[in-house]
Amino acid sequence: MNSHLGYGFNQQQVEFFNTVIQKGEELMKRILTLFIVLIAVFCLAMPAAAAGKGVVKIKKGEPVHIAYWFVISGPNTSLGMDTVRGIEIAIEDFGKKIKGHPIKLTGEDTGCGPEGGQAAATKIASDPSVVAAIGSNCSSAAKPGVPILWAAGIPSVSPSNTAPYLTDPKRGDGYSGYLRTCHNDTVQGAVAAQFAKDVLKVTSAATIHDGSVYAEQLAQVFAANFKKMGGKITAQEAVSPGDTDMRPVLTSIATGKPGLIYYPIFIAEGGHITRQGKEVSGLEKTKMMGADGIFSPDFYKAAGEAAVGMYHTSPDFSAFPAAYKDFLKKHQEKYGKKPEAPFHAHSYDAAMMILKSIDKVGVAGKDGSLTIDRMKLRDAMYATKGFKGMTGTLNCDKYGDCADPRIAVYETNIDNIKKGEMPTMPIWKPYK
Repeated sequence: MNSHLGYGFNQQQVEFFNTVIQKGEELMKRILTLFIVLIAVFCLAMPAAAAGKGVVKIKKGEPVHIAYWFVISGPNTSLGMDTVRGIEIAIEDFGKKIKGHPIKLTGEDTGCGPEGGQAAATKIASDPSVVAAIGSNCSSAAKPGVPILWAAGIPSVSPSNTAPYLTDPKRGDGYSGYLRTCHNDTVQGAVAAQFAKDVLKVTSAATIHDGSVYAEQLAQVFAANFKKMGGKITAQEAVSPGDTDMRPVLTSIATGKPGLIYYPIFIAEGGHITRQGKEVSGLEKTKMMGADGIFSPDFYKAAGEAAVGMYHTSPDFSAFPAAYKDFLKKHQEKYGKKPEAPFHAHSYDAAMMILKSIDKVGVAGKDGSLTIDRMKLRDAMYATKGFKGMTGTLNCDKYGDCADPRIAVYETNIDNIKKGEMPTMPIWKPYK
């Protein structure tokens, strides 16, 4: 017998429909729960949607927290420590306090790579007490790291990111809280090409990069400018970080008989290329030229006497204001040594720009507190004009380029190698 229950449905059909309804309700609850979680995550990750880029309220007696994210381990440590020291001297010169609050400096290691940059930025972004960041050193660390910091409302000023991408108009909104006090490599690459073509009189050149955004873009800028001036690019090669045998690449380059090799890479790989270039047939008369990434005494340890006679493009220390001499004296007294890399003064300027902007926008409370709106801080830094810095007069454009970009060319001699000191006086500059 086939019994029917209301509307002509039998028992099995009713149970089936009830099961479907129950499962549907469970599914809707799961979807609703997931939706709520996603909204919560979005709100945490994007504070700008709720309250600009966040407000940091510092209680009486508590410090103003600045964080750096530099390379402080591995073969490029000198680049990072050089910039840490620039910040420390700036904090001392500022008086160690802002509106009665001590200044706290902490740091994270980027390792000069994208993974390290992402990790360092993520750790800094997780700390709500951080008012602003200084870094990174390497452009490859900045590319993934800057958007993480800015999503958390933390503006960042770099003393040594030089890749054109980072201040390109098409870079994306994730970089809207980013500025730099160093030059843009559209300048450095052009200076290198001009020196090669007009001063060294070479008519052909090859380039080597290491896949980093810094090296690849700088090599491209050099090549584009050299070709515009009538030069011939015989090869554009690449190595990888960690490579030690550069002979295959150098042997390939030698077949084109370039007058110069421009390799704007980092210390370890740069040392191998410099040493092994002397051993490759066909490169005996080829001139070698690096950039600011290997402008360090640590590079001389890596390259040895093979570096004698090579050239570097780097910031022009001779063009820095008179105050730079006082900086060098303080550096020697505090650390017992000369600066080890090119961007100590740019780091000083980055710190001073941040500190003076905090002093400008920070609101002191009657209870001794200090309130800092990080969006207003970002805006104050972007509005920087006529700032008399350690590297020159800084003027920030709407994309965050603030430098007074003076780039010169240096030549290494045997005394530089023996003393372990980079040359401080350029042999050529494209201006008077």
